[in-house]
Amino acid sequence: MAAGDGALVVLSTVGSADEAQRLATALVEERLVACGNAVGPITSTYRWKGKLCCEPEFLLILKTRRDRLGELVARLKSLHSYECPEILALPVEAGFKGYLSWLVENTTPGEGTEEEGVGARD
Repeated sequence: MAAGDGALVVLSTVGSADEAQRLATALVEERLVACGNAVGPITSTYRWKGKLCCEPEFLLILKTRRDRLGELVARLKSLHSYECPEILALPVEAGFKGYLSWLVENTTPGEGTEEEGVGARD
């Protein structure tokens, strides 16, 4: 296992599977994240504007680099349907070196594509 080298896992919740897929696709296409996973439905319990809420949501797990976080947060806020979206960034302490290299390659603007052999995961 290699050091995280600035890798981050970013969490965000959304209201539907369609929104989760739309956001993940846009963020991967724009190379702001290398990968986006949608998990759910989950049940979120929280207080919003003085009211206790318990709602189904989908959890987005996004993998990126620390130096892309500012752009990612701005873009995620612009695409997100929530007034106050959950956007939490967690540092990666360690990981498989090959995966971390793939993450860097796929969050670097202007890099090659999987078809060209850059960042292939097999």
